[in-house]
Amino acid sequence: MKAWSYLLLLFIMITSCSGNSSSQNLTWYNNATISNIMEDPDKPDEVVRVAIGISAQVFYLSKKSPEYKSLMEKATQSFKKGKAYNIGIENKTNIIKEIKEVK
Repeated sequence: MKAWSYLLLLFIMITSCSGNSSSQNLTWYNNATISNIMEDPDKPDEVVRVAIGISAQVFYLSKKSPEYKSLMEKATQSFKKGKAYNIGIENKTNIIKEIKEVK
């Protein structure tokens, strides 16, 4: 019974996080908190792994992106201080493209 409860909770969290899709081909995770940031062992010069939420879905920050510095600052703030953001993930690539303040 506990397994079913856990699966139901996980399903609700995933469907509530993956809200709206914008014209930029992004999936938004609203009011999301970063739960981990780590170097990618396979591509350390290209990307940083970023885990979002309790279900620890893994996404990436591209070090080659012009917005890398500001995205990394916001991701670090979320990870260290528990600050929630709206996070836009590019569909089919799992690359974080936008991190916006929650209004």
